[in-house]
Amino acid sequence: MRVFKTRALATDACRAGSVTVNELVAKPAREVRAGEIVAVRQGLFTRTLRVVGVPRSRVGAKLLPEYCVDLTPPEEFERLRERSVQQVLAREKGSGRPTKKDRRLLDDLFE
Repeated sequence: MRVFKTRALATDACRAGSVTVNELVAKPAREVRAGEIVAVRQGLFTRTLRVVGVPRSRVGAKLLPEYCVDLTPPEEFERLRERSVQQVLAREKGSGRPTKKDRRLLDDLFE
């Protein structure tokens, strides 16, 4: 459930105003406390998390679900899935027939 892969990406998102804590824009050095709601906008997708606890030191990505609860509505995930399907289905005009790889990707999406 890790939102950003690196601390540098998280810092850049904070500076861009894409991260809010309790509906206030967060600065990169802001400490998060238990009970706060964190919203992260990634493109057109907004992920919402509630902080349950704060670890004493940095932890691995696998241990992160112990410290937060995902509150993102299912509609957001459905919209993200629809956009990814539309991107795959969209082909440039004049690009010819789909390749075997393109057809396999389409088959995987609709299974």
